[in-house]
Amino acid sequence: MYICICNAVTERQVRACVDSGAATLDDLQYELGVASCCGRCAESACSYLPGGACHTVATVALPAGAASEILPASAAQQAA
Repeated sequence: MYICICNAVTERQVRACVDSGAATLDDLQYELGVASCCGRCAESACSYLPGGACHTVATVALPAGAASEILPASAAQQAA
């Protein structure tokens, strides 16, 4: 989904930028150009920052033993 139409910035790009350490709208503007034209996307972009409504990622609980079928051995051991 596009967050910023003016600069063709997607949700995936915003999430990646936040995962890489962006913590403010200024960071997103510098890295991606979000909210640097019309500004209508500023609120949406901010919702992906730490503390925002879209910041958390849902986790999926796996049945016992399922991690060993999906994850490499070292990660499966950590999950157990």
